[in-house]
Amino acid sequence: MAPFYTGQGDFGDTGYLGEGRISKTSLRIEALGSVDEATAALGMARALSHSETTQSIILHIQRTLYYLMAELSADPKTAPRFDKISQGDITWLETQIETLENTVVLPREFILPGECPASGALALARTIIRRAERRTIALFEAKGFEKSLLIAYLNRLSSLIFVLEVYENTQSGYSTQLAKKE
Repeated sequence: MAPFYTGQGDFGDTGYLGEGRISKTSLRIEALGSVDEATAALGMARALSHSETTQSIILHIQRTLYYLMAELSADPKTAPRFDKISQGDITWLETQIETLENTVVLPREFILPGECPASGALALARTIIRRAERRTIALFEAKGFEKSLLIAYLNRLSSLIFVLEVYENTQSGYSTQLAKKE
């Protein structure tokens, strides 16, 4: 059986969906790594959640992020082959937000994460998604890809994850704590 490792990245470069290899510190790999990290954090939140609704939403998001990573990994020449994320994906996020907003009271102030394990994991995932959005914007501004819809997806995703965090608190019987003590 062949080893799992290839040894090709031992000098700080990696393959991507384009020609040749690129530095592991490139804007593209930074954006990809942040989205990958967000997917893993969402997996932790899904594993900690007792809500089938939350688990189902997160699983759908993780699968969509897989396609988003393919789009980010593609250079402008190969990008059309990996074009998958659409306005429909953003609409789906917005629909989930609206549905959940009807079941919880959303605070209009900063909150403290960690009322229950799943909501804490969702808070962490949200902050990673925000970083992924920033890294993706940097790649977009450097002309690494042309599809601004990917940025909008990540932006809307962070909003949904915030709403899911509050939803998880409610489902677990906890009140969401405000950051500012009254």
